[in-house]
Amino acid sequence: MSAALDFIYLASQSPRRRQLLEQLGVRYELLLAGAEEDAESLEAEIADEPPEVYVARVTAAKMDAALVRRAARGLAEAPILCSDTTVAVEQQILGKPLDAEDAFRTLRLLAGRRHRVITAVALGQGERRVQALNTSVVEFAPLSDTQIRDYIASGEPFGKAGAYAIQSQAAAWISRIEGSYSGIMGLPLFETAQMLRQWGV
Repeated sequence: MSAALDFIYLASQSPRRRQLLEQLGVRYELLLAGAEEDAESLEAEIADEPPEVYVARVTAAKMDAALVRRAARGLAEAPILCSDTTVAVEQQILGKPLDAEDAFRTLRLLAGRRHRVITAVALGQGERRVQALNTSVVEFAPLSDTQIRDYIASGEPFGKAGAYAIQSQAAAWISRIEGSYSGIMGLPLFETAQMLRQWGV
């Protein structure tokens, strides 16, 4: 890669992914969807699709859209990073809550049990792309309805897969983690760093 283009594009609105890239010391520029794009439609679920397949498909679709976006805007060539995270209980996908009651149903389901946090990450430029999948297991302690409603009142569940963020007050409910803390946050740093090294970033 040219020294003059020693950066990547990050096609994600997530402040957590920005923070994690900065933790790796990677220079990036945001490549966000414009008002003319229906970015939410990329995350539409398909009936009976396994969560791991769903996350990989959504990440690939985000990459397709980001590559088109960069070209359409006439921006300099550089690798593009995309990622998607979902939470799953068995084969049930728990995406971003639609409203407070949806968040309550999700957190009530997660309380006192184990769930998977699945994050796909992709790096692409031109015809070349690589993609990796990270799965972690998180165990929640039992929760009271009051605890759940207080958390929802904080506004933290909204915009988060599974209606919680591991780096928020919900961390107090997590009794056990198996896997990648950064993957649960939304960008598995081990896999991401490996991919970036392959590209010479």
